[in-house]
Amino acid sequence: MPLLVMKFGGTSVANLDRIRRAAKRVGVEVAKGYDVIVIVSAMSGKTNELVGWVGETSPLYDAREYDAVVSSGEIVTAGLMALTLQEMDVPARSWQGWQVPLKTNSAHSQARIEEIGTEHINAKFGEGMKVAVVAGFQGISPEGRVTTLGRGGSDTTAVAFAAAFGAERCDIYTDVDGVYTTDPRICDKARKLDKIAFEEMLELASLGAKVLQTRSVELAMRYKVKLRVLSSFEEQSDEAGTLVCDEEEIMESNVVNGVAYSRDEAKLTCLSVADRPGIAATIFGCLSDAGVNVDMIVQNISEDGRTDMTFSCPTDQVQRAELALNAFKDKGELNYAELVADTGVAKISVVGIGMRSQSGVAAKMFKVLSDEGINIKVITTSEIKISVLVDRKYMELAVQALHDAFELDKAS
Repeated sequence: MPLLVMKFGGTSVANLDRIRRAAKRVGVEVAKGYDVIVIVSAMSGKTNELVGWVGETSPLYDAREYDAVVSSGEIVTAGLMALTLQEMDVPARSWQGWQVPLKTNSAHSQARIEEIGTEHINAKFGEGMKVAVVAGFQGISPEGRVTTLGRGGSDTTAVAFAAAFGAERCDIYTDVDGVYTTDPRICDKARKLDKIAFEEMLELASLGAKVLQTRSVELAMRYKVKLRVLSSFEEQSDEAGTLVCDEEEIMESNVVNGVAYSRDEAKLTCLSVADRPGIAATIFGCLSDAGVNVDMIVQNISEDGRTDMTFSCPTDQVQRAELALNAFKDKGELNYAELVADTGVAKISVVGIGMRSQSGVAAKMFKVLSDEGINIKVITTSEIKISVLVDRKYMELAVQALHDAFELDKAS
């Protein structure tokens, strides 16, 4: 039988009525002749509740027990979905991560998938089971303990199952009806894309778009898993949602396909650092050891053997970065005049595979921002994206102006 993977996020299974609605969608695919693997998240809000309980019980918690607690939300949903399908006379059963087994490393709360066993589920399909309902977000470590894959890990679970079982497609059901050119909440001209290339989706996900988890897109790109993003709350057709696929499957694409933003960014600058070999390794090695996620990096021109080193990171990691750098300075391993933090910035990015073959995108982007009186603080580029840091108060204006300038409301 052809195989389909269907993933339902927390809002899609938030209560019993929504679980019934999701189960009906699964039943439609079974009626078409598919065997289906359903990956479920915890009911909306449940994971946050469980995390809160862990924090109240033990502020310095054992990560293994944290995983045991927070993985339970998906287990409940999986059981309820299987029961609902059985009530519809669809042969189904639920599976926890360890029962599959989905094997991970031992990095509790941020585990990485190492292997997915297909034998047990395939055997049940062979016996007449039509739907395997799998609790997302969880696996089992080499030590036999339950692990979790980090927030958004059910997306990663779904793509990994699609790759392991050779699924025809992986459908991600969520509370939006596809991938948009930008966030419709701040730009009313945002347009839903019918198709988007893996590389574009990966850039958008890493730059602030919340539709898909970054690791899930990485996996899909590596294993050529076709992804479709759909709404759980709208009527479906075969062309519904947005297909995330290989670039070769897209006949023609706009030069820019999306504008992404990240609100909670900060800019830090080490002023007057010694300009010598190894200084960058010292600074960013120190930040890496402290668990700071550095993004944009700019080094100024050297003058009198000194330079300024600027980088961006999430606002909630500023204090961690300051403590780490100041500790290195106090030990004499790093010498700078001052560490200046600006926590009032946002990152704006334009993304498009068409940039590879067309020049002038950067010039146009910078002219648009200039015309709006928006000053650029930092710039970084890749083959298919340009990102800038601007004052956060201009974030929505920048997104709207760029969306208009690149005419993203119009199909290619």
